[in-house]
Amino acid sequence: MRCFDIGGSKIVVADVSESGVIVERARLPTITDNFNRFTHSIAEWCPPNSEPISLSLAAVIHPQTGVATSANIPCLTGRKLAAELSEQLQRPVHIINDADAFALAEASLGQAKSHSVVFAIILGTGVGGGIVIDGHVLDGYQGTTGEWGHGPAATVRTGAAIPVLPCQCGQTGCIDTLGGARGLEVLHRHVSGVNLDSLSILQAWLAHDKHALQTVDIWLDIVGGALGSVINVLGPSIVPVGGGLANCVPLIEALDHEVCQRCLGDIQRGLLYPTPAGPEQGLIGAALHGQHS
Repeated sequence: MRCFDIGGSKIVVADVSESGVIVERARLPTITDNFNRFTHSIAEWCPPNSEPISLSLAAVIHPQTGVATSANIPCLTGRKLAAELSEQLQRPVHIINDADAFALAEASLGQAKSHSVVFAIILGTGVGGGIVIDGHVLDGYQGTTGEWGHGPAATVRTGAAIPVLPCQCGQTGCIDTLGGARGLEVLHRHVSGVNLDSLSILQAWLAHDKHALQTVDIWLDIVGGALGSVINVLGPSIVPVGGGLANCVPLIEALDHEVCQRCLGDIQRGLLYPTPAGPEQGLIGAALHGQHS
């Protein structure tokens, strides 16, 4: 199946087999401000005839109305996206949220394959997540299931004062504003008064820099507490972690320890595990969604 992994900056186009073999066809910039140009960029890479395509997309799709909401690709917001694209491209179009696609790929073909309840999280620019139960993505009433980043950020273990910032969702003080890579940078400025990118902060943390140690400890408190609450509610037996911050394995190991300390019951370390960065999970998840839609 021809699949598209569509983020706020780039689109990866590939053919994906039923067993998850990926043959990449193209990489192109995402058109974010013009729906007709966005559609045209997809049309250029559609297969011949009227073969279906499947999209993993940085957007929330309302399960009842099909209306999209995307902070990163504003030209898609408010559109009944699958129906409109299907009409313009003259073929069936299947769409899945990118975090849900990641969760579905990990639960179907990844390390979480044998697990009944999978809560997959993304720690990238911001934070996101998806839930798969017995091989099926849990959409929920509004299509926002798994979006754990839009509750209030708080510190409990450290008791540190933290910035309260407006979130793109319209609320204030969300975990999403402090839990991703940009949030880590905000916390470091708050702690040290120094501007560093997330990679430099993590390198300093690994080198035991005192300010970076404090920054990451506060970050672990915020993110670990939030994840612990979700895990207590859902009861997943495994939590795949994707996104750029997942490339720092010691960070995910520290987060795993924090989360397990914050959960009820006797949860041993090893609940969270990092996955390789890249579009592969999105493409595989899109293909699996398209094949079973």
